[in-house]
Amino acid sequence: MLDYTVEAHRSDAHGSVATTKDAKIILDTDLSGRLDAFNPAELLLASVAACIIKGIERVTPMLQFELRGVRVKLHGVRQDSPPKMVSITYELIFDTDETEQRLDLLHRNVRKYGTISNTVEEALALEGTISRGS
Repeated sequence: MLDYTVEAHRSDAHGSVATTKDAKIILDTDLSGRLDAFNPAELLLASVAACIIKGIERVTPMLQFELRGVRVKLHGVRQDSPPKMVSITYELIFDTDETEQRLDLLHRNVRKYGTISNTVEEALALEGTISRGS
């Protein structure tokens, strides 16, 4: 088992700060919102993206997968009553010369072993596609 620790505190009525290790993230906790920080829904999407990219970093050496780059685009849908996220879709955009079969293999492995994506998938619809680009 691994343990993770994050601490957050309210800075003022417009924001908060979360810290772990030597890192910090400014949180949008302002009721009016703010453009320079991630709100809770955006943090969830960013967490899924980080999980996917970290999984790609973990799996590519094992599969001897040649990769120049990857981007992840995510879209989340929130319902109002009761308030909750109901779905997340993502697109993985790979810059690679690998075959479609190898892209599918990488995607399957990343989805199978993603801590955050597996957790989120149990709570809501999580669907993704892969494509090529730079």
